[in-house]
Amino acid sequence: MTAKVIDGKVFAASVRAQVQEHVAKLKADHGIQPGLAVVLVGEDPASKVYVKNKHASTIEVGMASFEHRLPADTSEADLLALVKSLNADPKVHAILVQLPLPAHLNSELIINTIDPAKDVDGFHISNVGLLGTGQKSMVPCTPLGCLMMLRDHHGSLAGLNAVVVGRSNIVGKPMAQLLLGDSCTVTIAHSRTKDLAAVCRGADILVAAVGRPEMLTGDYVKPGATVIDVGINRIERDGKAKLVGDVHYESAAAVAGAITPVPGGVGPMTIACLLANALTACCRANGLPEPKGLTA
Repeated sequence: MTAKVIDGKVFAASVRAQVQEHVAKLKADHGIQPGLAVVLVGEDPASKVYVKNKHASTIEVGMASFEHRLPADTSEADLLALVKSLNADPKVHAILVQLPLPAHLNSELIINTIDPAKDVDGFHISNVGLLGTGQKSMVPCTPLGCLMMLRDHHGSLAGLNAVVVGRSNIVGKPMAQLLLGDSCTVTIAHSRTKDLAAVCRGADILVAAVGRPEMLTGDYVKPGATVIDVGINRIERDGKAKLVGDVHYESAAAVAGAITPVPGGVGPMTIACLLANALTACCRANGLPEPKGLTA
């Protein structure tokens, strides 16, 4: 068996196009432009690249982009004051504070100061609770992107056995909640699960978000299963830097029915879903229908 490749770049381009169309319609019909504010504290190289890409993508789909770049020694009081000012700004419908923050700043305090309705990352404790109880919330971008790809590939997910390997607050736990919401039977496994390979082999849908390069091999995959690889790990192979997932791609692809590659799978969906979330937040703030197919 050779797995179908689920192309995240192509799917993300489709999502961005849908967002762009909705944004143009909001402007034309209601005179509203969704606004996304991104806050970057410090000079973390990876974070600077992410913020640059988010800014470019925001402008590309016709949204207003508000960037706030602060020095690494910014005080907690000053950062909280900025977040509160963005909460009160009617032009800003979505707020993202780029993580990680410098060590002297309390990330949980900062994130939980964001207005939950503008919390485009879905990390605020109120959104975590709403998602966990099956209510309308802002949903973390990476799990939302995984769900969109699974729905596109399978149609209905009802009754399928899903195993999520990883229990992080950012991916593993919200991914499990989203799959439950689509009527999957869900198991959350992790690096300490006994006989992890046997647990994974029971999955029709296997989501790998454990943070260990190529940990899950083809022996972990049920024949014909759909494998979603969230992992992004930098390793050195044959003297060259290489990006790999949490799944050993070649062996898993020989068994699976469908699989996401790394790079080019889940990764491109994260920024696309950030834009979708910003659009959703804008629609909700203005009492307008949410865009179909772009929310959980």
